[in-house]
Amino acid sequence: MSASDALHRFTVEHQAVRGRCVRLGPAWLALREHAVYPAAVRRLLGEATAAVALLASTIKFEGELTLQMQGTGAVRLLVAQCTHELQLRAVARFDAERVAALEAKAEGAPAFADFVGDGQLAVTLEAEGGARYQGIVPLGGGSLAAAIELYFEGSEQLPTAVALAADDAQVAGVLVQRLPQTGGRPVGAAGGADAPGALAAREAEADATLEASRAALAGLGPDELLARPIEDLLQRACSGHDLRLQAAQAVGFRCRCSAERVGAMLRALGEAELDGILAEQGAVTVTCEFCHRPWRFGAQEVAGLFGGADRPRDGSATLN
Repeated sequence: MSASDALHRFTVEHQAVRGRCVRLGPAWLALREHAVYPAAVRRLLGEATAAVALLASTIKFEGELTLQMQGTGAVRLLVAQCTHELQLRAVARFDAERVAALEAKAEGAPAFADFVGDGQLAVTLEAEGGARYQGIVPLGGGSLAAAIELYFEGSEQLPTAVALAADDAQVAGVLVQRLPQTGGRPVGAAGGADAPGALAAREAEADATLEASRAALAGLGPDELLARPIEDLLQRACSGHDLRLQAAQAVGFRCRCSAERVGAMLRALGEAELDGILAEQGAVTVTCEFCHRPWRFGAQEVAGLFGGADRPRDGSATLN
């Protein structure tokens, strides 16, 4: 795991304000190793990958969180998933002709609204054991970062500032969030009775901190988000405040596709169907919709699926 594939958690000392910062390099390259996306789609997919890691890191759960953006624009569907162990995968579905036209018209950087059209942003949490929770908000705000902010405000009632950036080599994201006071006192504060008006003063202070962070993040260009050292980036986002930075947590790419999973899907098609494909094409090839990795099953592997030969072990199917 590369040191650049990491998520950092931080809090503002003595305030009900917390944040997350994520930066990915090798994991971002691995995620799209077998996929080919136009430049504008790559940027949006990269932003979504950073966003889903930030979202997952704000929740205590065991399972998988899915960020899904679906609209009427050139990018019809974008799905990014992150487990509680911060393992990522993502995919985008798009109209290549419409994307090319928008890129040409906007000189490579289409407006978010033109790119996604009318639609919705859904955040779905599937916890181990079967529990499922979902929040849905309309797409809006002029960027994916703004849409994430609207989601937190509308579905979670947590005022949030978000900045996202992506290029061919890296993705990055910063989230700063205003939390409710805990027991009437800010995070990290010592116990004791509140003086009259103290709670209101702390609330106002936390509000001011978030708005200052929002302005600071809005002033950060994509190049700064991708290149600044993490400590500098966080100090810029929360200027003038002492921060408590936790140890970095590794983030990685992991797709769940495997020879075993693909084989189970092929068995469901039936032996006659697969024999027909073998006769016509010489092999059965299945491409993962997330990582675009092709799994190729020849006649021997197909026979093994139905007991005609030893079943292939996980990973034994041929990769093109």
